Amino acid sequence: MLTKTTISGLKALVFLGLHPDHQPVSPRVIAQAFGESPTYLAKVLRQLVKAGILKAQRGVAGGVSLNRSPEQISLLSIVEACQGVILGDFCRETDDLSRTCAFHQAAAELHRAIVGVLSRWTLADMIKRPCPDPSLPEREKCWLWPGIEIVELVPPEKKEWPSTPSRSRPGRMTKAGEARGQEV
Repeated sequence: MLTKTTISGLKALVFLGLHPDHQPVSPRVIAQAFGESPTYLAKVLRQLVKAGILKAQRGVAGGVSLNRSPEQISLLSIVEACQGVILGDFCRETDDLSRTCAFHQAAAELHRAIVGVLSRWTLADMIKRPCPDPSLPEREKCWLWPGIEIVELVPPEKKEWPSTPSRSRPGRMTKAGEARGQEV
């Protein structure tokens, strides 16, 4: 259901949401963190800028940053920015579902459910738990955060989206094990 473009966009948005100073980040830095092609990720990020989810800043200190707080960015808006409006697969257009075939009714119900779930979940929800529990044996299979772990990225006292960007950098993202001096 979700395309590679949507998953790449979501990973980039979580990365930016966890970035402690909320300053613009180069698409190349984000691509490197996830092992993505910088050219491909730049294309994905342009779609998110066009949708108003990200803002772009040119220049030496340029890059992309969130244009709204994570609580205001639904998964539906991310999916639609990356792969287009979610359309139902119906037999024909009608307002009276009671007169349609069973498949049409099932497809309409499925469409409402998908749009409803994607509307309820936000980027803030993804940021709260970007990685699976470390005790899970198949942790590396996470699509959202493969092979990356968070090392003191957001201090515990930072619970709200800042109204003005902070310049402090309490932590960083690293490949698993790197922060502890282990081989990756």
